[in-house]
Amino acid sequence: MNTIDLRSDTVTLPTPAMMNAMMNAPLGDDVFGEDPTVRALEEYCADLFGKEAALFCSSGTQTNQIAIGCHTQPGGEVICHEESHIYKYEGGGIALNSGASVKLLRGNNGRIKPELISGAINNPLDVHLPLTQLVSIEDTANRGGGAIYAPKDIQAIKSICEENGLPLHLDGARVFNALTETQMEPKTYGRFYDSISLCLSKGLGAPIGSVLVGSSPFIAKARRKRKVLGGGMRQAGIIAAAGLFALKNNIERLKEDHENAQCLTLVLKDLTWVESILPVETNIIVVSIKAPARRDEIIESLRKEGLLCIAFGPGMIRFVMHLNIDRPMVEQACRILKKIQ
Repeated sequence: MNTIDLRSDTVTLPTPAMMNAMMNAPLGDDVFGEDPTVRALEEYCADLFGKEAALFCSSGTQTNQIAIGCHTQPGGEVICHEESHIYKYEGGGIALNSGASVKLLRGNNGRIKPELISGAINNPLDVHLPLTQLVSIEDTANRGGGAIYAPKDIQAIKSICEENGLPLHLDGARVFNALTETQMEPKTYGRFYDSISLCLSKGLGAPIGSVLVGSSPFIAKARRKRKVLGGGMRQAGIIAAAGLFALKNNIERLKEDHENAQCLTLVLKDLTWVESILPVETNIIVVSIKAPARRDEIIESLRKEGLLCIAFGPGMIRFVMHLNIDRPMVEQACRILKKIQ
């Protein structure tokens, strides 16, 4: 029985073409700034989003945490959504690495409305309150079922940040999924943000890596923080080559993942045990079931039939499409789902 793995878009394996690019990448010592493939990746990402410089790191958590550390000082405060990855899934890194607190906001499917941010900025003259030092948003919003920010809302958030002298950071773990749907040019999109974390190992299919982009002074500071966190890598071009290949070859095909997600959703919404599904905008499907206590039972029943998914909260299950899933596999997943009563 072939297993259909829909737990995450991080489970992908490199294609033969990607492996070939990795094996043939020119290498050097990146801590000395001598790895030509790493430099090529960083230059490509910076240019793609209209920024001055970029930094290759091992993970999206690392790029996010470095960015937060560069934008804030100990005792400051970060505004973010209560379900955001930087708060919920990065091991308390904001407190540990930056000594900052967080102001958690609720919103619509993982997204923050601009007006909420205006009311969350602390009065800098009130010594009882931490200084608000950063706003961070996530596009697409993982906990929101892959929800996309409307460009007008990002512009409104950016304007609020500018009016208050605050930097705006993007956790862009799946930003290319968002851009695939909005059709906004990366350079245009990049103007909204002071820093962007770009993950290469999710929908793009690279085995490892994330890139942080921003201004030259910001990235110089980020490079130092990466070193302090033990993130300096040597002949890193062998993994950077996978990211460069992914950026050049795997963005356009993201639309297939979105279409496959819609196909699976059509079946899920008619199942007797499904209560509701968050709006499916990209490659993530988040299902709430009618009997929350059955969540683990349903996940195990699906596993036994060859379909993998994960728990995503009380009474919630997540399915994620990716480049290792083709339409016949989606159709088989649909048949498996229909077996569960």
